[in-house]
Amino acid sequence: MRRDVACHVSTHTYTKPMDLKSKIREVPDWPEKGINFKDITTLMEDAEAFKFMIDELCRPYENEKIDIIAGIDARGFLMASAMAYKLGTGVAIVRKKGKLPYKTISREYALEYGSNTIEMHEDAIKPGQRVLLVDDLLATGGTMNAAIELVKELGGDIVGVDFIVELDALKGREKFKDYKTRSLVHYEYDL
Repeated sequence: MRRDVACHVSTHTYTKPMDLKSKIREVPDWPEKGINFKDITTLMEDAEAFKFMIDELCRPYENEKIDIIAGIDARGFLMASAMAYKLGTGVAIVRKKGKLPYKTISREYALEYGSNTIEMHEDAIKPGQRVLLVDDLLATGGTMNAAIELVKELGGDIVGVDFIVELDALKGREKFKDYKTRSLVHYEYDL
């Protein structure tokens, strides 16, 4: 039996910017003492704020050819999926080590206390594809820098690097001088 499903498409046009920072919850001393964690789940739970955020992330790319959006584990997946739907692209995922089932390429990157490794499937990006990379937060830039290296190894051309939140004092943006880098919300302090 066939069931027809009606889908409501919002065509709301925003006449003024939304204060996305006011939608982000700050959690003191998490995941460790001295860190003031920027929790974007509260922003994503707000339907209007989430739509505004995705629209703003996509706006500069609406007239650009993008083949695939690469989202970084894990909140970057949410953004990449919504952006890919809006822009009509595919989605590639950048995961923590050991989470992908097929053959992978990997990059290790430095953390403040130690290191971590991210991976992509070896066929996630085709040579010459135009790739937009997205993640939730830019701090020191180590994770995104490793993701950029993976995309370049696979032959992708990077169109841009986007974030929701940027911690300006940590100067992570300096790692991406060769790319159009955007963040929607800025914090002047590092924690």
